[in-house]
Amino acid sequence: MKSNNNLNLDMEKDQETTFDYSKRAQWLRAAVLGANDGLVSTASLMMGIGAVKQDVRIMLLTGFAGLVAGACSMAIGEFISVYSQYDIEVAQMKRESGGETNNEKLPSPTQAAIASALAFSVGAIVPLLAAAFVKEYKVRIGVIVAAVTLALVMFGWLGAVLGKAPVVKSLVRVLIGGWLAMAITFGFTKLVGSHGL
Repeated sequence: MKSNNNLNLDMEKDQETTFDYSKRAQWLRAAVLGANDGLVSTASLMMGIGAVKQDVRIMLLTGFAGLVAGACSMAIGEFISVYSQYDIEVAQMKRESGGETNNEKLPSPTQAAIASALAFSVGAIVPLLAAAFVKEYKVRIGVIVAAVTLALVMFGWLGAVLGKAPVVKSLVRVLIGGWLAMAITFGFTKLVGSHGL
């Protein structure tokens, strides 16, 4: 009896140590990418409009429009992508089994779309909340950058830990990408806005 328990524990340990982290890759990629995309694109939109308009309402409306448009775009894109994968897998199952399909093994386009939209929205809400309660323009810009930086660090860390990737490399990549997106959007919008558009 004792040897059976030891055998079961050894098998569980082997399964834990040989777990293929690439199996997590698809949902992890979608969740982290969606949240990071929501964070960076919404913050960049808000920074861009903030470069030419200091009004907090305009900045928040721009961010909100970015959240809604981005969440819808991510959901539709993910739905189409996963539905294409679904069709391919159904066709493959039919070829291999003579017409039968195992629906339990098939991806769900609707679930993927909802998850993608939610992940984008989670990221997008960060700069909106950061800006919502700050009236002073320069302070508001600083608060948005600080909140986005903190969220970028969290998303980079989470992606690295869940994917068993190097944490520092992931953090640096996510931070630099987010900062560049905000800076480029702010700079180009300021440049275009200063020339009378």
